[in-house]
Amino acid sequence: MFIDRLIQQIKLKKSNIVVGLDPRLDMIPTHIREKSYCTYGKNLRGAAEAVWIFNQEIIGSVHDLIPAVKPQIAFYEQYGLEGLEIYQKTCKLAQEKGLLVIGDVKRGDIGTTSKAYSDAYLGMADVEGEKIEAFFSDAITVNPYLGDDCLKEFMKDIVDYEKGMFVLVKTSNPTSGQLQDLETEGKKIYEIVARLVDQWSKNTIGVHGYSSVGAVVGATYPEEARNLRRLMPASYFLVPGYGAQGGTAKDIIDCFDEGGLGAIINSSRDILYAYQKQVNGYGEKDFGKAARAATLKMQEAINGLLVQEGKQYW
Repeated sequence: MFIDRLIQQIKLKKSNIVVGLDPRLDMIPTHIREKSYCTYGKNLRGAAEAVWIFNQEIIGSVHDLIPAVKPQIAFYEQYGLEGLEIYQKTCKLAQEKGLLVIGDVKRGDIGTTSKAYSDAYLGMADVEGEKIEAFFSDAITVNPYLGDDCLKEFMKDIVDYEKGMFVLVKTSNPTSGQLQDLETEGKKIYEIVARLVDQWSKNTIGVHGYSSVGAVVGATYPEEARNLRRLMPASYFLVPGYGAQGGTAKDIIDCFDEGGLGAIINSSRDILYAYQKQVNGYGEKDFGKAARAATLKMQEAINGLLVQEGKQYW
């Protein structure tokens, strides 16, 4: 079961960190881009190969420190088929390095459309009776706006293939409240979504009491996170917004249960581009070492607060 594998890796590595693989071409070190352009040209292939070189170094530098990575597919889709090829290769490399892969694809539709999304990222594509994997991932992010018709289409593959999903509940962006904080019948929209997630979570409870149906809950809304931890006791939280978006270790503490489990904290920019801040003196050529140093610093901050709050899980 996905959630049991995730918790096993969290305990093994004493780390709740997920590195978001959101490669921005303009922030990839110059020498990588120049090498790729020289070989392939300043085109979609050249851009995609620069991303691949960058991702290989990042994964190689942090894989032993973290339980999972979260590649955001939009950063790959923008380079067309070449970019999607690199997304696929990135996911497979992470898997080979022992990492769980959370595909940040934010899919969600109805009926056969959602089923096709699920086949692509969680299950298998059916080609005349032959089952073939399209894009590997252990779990994906799902947009629940279409309700049960959307979510139920992912559940069969989650059960059959022991995969997982993280449903968008309260996102970290500043304008999330325009819709998510609206009230109807005395409840906010994100609370209604949370109750929906809680219902679905009961179908896949693992040995630690958590479900393979989790929730995306932003680090930038700590009060809401406290309420959502109560509403979704069996759902693991995927928490974006740490670091560059303003979330701190103190902001995410209530996402965890009393045993220090219950949440994985995503960081993208602060780790991927740590070299730009000269972390530990590492410059552009040592961007992988800078990413590793930033990961260790984040791990120390989160684990230190968990110990301080009496919530350590080791």
